[in-house]
Amino acid sequence: MHKNGYSTERALLVLDYGGNIGLTVRVHPNLLRPSHFFAWLKQNDQTALSILCDQWINQQFKNKVFDSIPKTKSAQYNLCLDWITEQFARTTAKFEDDYIFCWLDWDGDNILMDGGIIDYGSIRQFGLFHSEYRYDDVERFSTTIVEQKQKAKYLVQTFAQMFDYLKTGNKRSIKDFATHQSLQNFDKIFEEQKDYNLLEKLGFNNKSKDYIFKNHRQIIAEFRKIYSWFETAKSSEGLIEVADGVNRNAIYCMRDILRELPQIYLARGESEILSDDEFIDIIRSSYASDEDVALNSTLKAKIKTFQTQYRELVGLAGKPKQVLLGLTMRSSVINKYDRVTGDAVTTIVDKVMHAKPKLNADDMYLVLREFSEFQNLDPDFKRSQEPSRRKPREKLMKTMVKIVREYREGL
Repeated sequence: MHKNGYSTERALLVLDYGGNIGLTVRVHPNLLRPSHFFAWLKQNDQTALSILCDQWINQQFKNKVFDSIPKTKSAQYNLCLDWITEQFARTTAKFEDDYIFCWLDWDGDNILMDGGIIDYGSIRQFGLFHSEYRYDDVERFSTTIVEQKQKAKYLVQTFAQMFDYLKTGNKRSIKDFATHQSLQNFDKIFEEQKDYNLLEKLGFNNKSKDYIFKNHRQIIAEFRKIYSWFETAKSSEGLIEVADGVNRNAIYCMRDILRELPQIYLARGESEILSDDEFIDIIRSSYASDEDVALNSTLKAKIKTFQTQYRELVGLAGKPKQVLLGLTMRSSVINKYDRVTGDAVTTIVDKVMHAKPKLNADDMYLVLREFSEFQNLDPDFKRSQEPSRRKPREKLMKTMVKIVREYREGL
């Protein structure tokens, strides 16, 4: 996830003491979490809260996150709230669009102040937009992917309360901040990031993304509507139990259609479009029944709208043939067929542990590094090493790739 642009804590080293006992040392430029601040806020300890904020602000400056520190405390707190609002709005939008389940909640205990990921035990990357998945934590169910936005907004609301408390010395009710300007800013930034994320997933380069985003937001918004219609469609089977919770399966794989569409248009010519049957054959997931994707008048109209608006976006970026060539190359990486999921990782870990006796520490490190590079979705990324030809590593790597493909649409 770190290689794909997410702020995460990193594994500095792993100490193996033998006997299945080990210690992982994890690092990050600033490991403070919202919960560290909220603990003092809940206890009405303004002094401790002020000291912690000063420490965090100074660390942000040392890390060159803040270019400068304003002279007054009030201005410092305004800077912090604006920065936190933007970080959580953009991160939550990326979580949603990359199908990353992160159990955000009001306490802010499993995420860093910059929206960075720290607790991989509560993180999953889905293959499809399984937006109704809930983890069963015995006493309660988790949030869903789409509910993460509201949880993130509530964190921002709590920070607005906190900084107001630091400014005034008077701790007002959290309800007094339900319409705070920071929440309006959050919504605006969230929607901007969602638009930009979609252009990224389509495969546009930075120049085209910036141009379309700046000049044609309405066209992006229209395509987002039809894109979302397919992305959020669910199985008629309804809510079902899964290994660790409940889910209602998504029936369309958006990565597949975004990867294949520019290639087909490029091969057939600029004026050709996919037939309804061809479109469905590409986009349907393994969870879709024939009934789910039956070609009625509504679905046919949606397929036509999707292709029409897709072509409109292509036309905005330049000459269609050249644009489609660029989209083909970039989207084949961004929307790669074999993208890892949480289910795949669970199975891979089991395979790695069984292979451990046959691999030394260096071999283990190299195969895991190769696998992480294999999952890098940056189209501008260049591999740092050639695939392993050493038999044990090569065999394990092939097994890992096979598992990824098997579970690519799962949770």
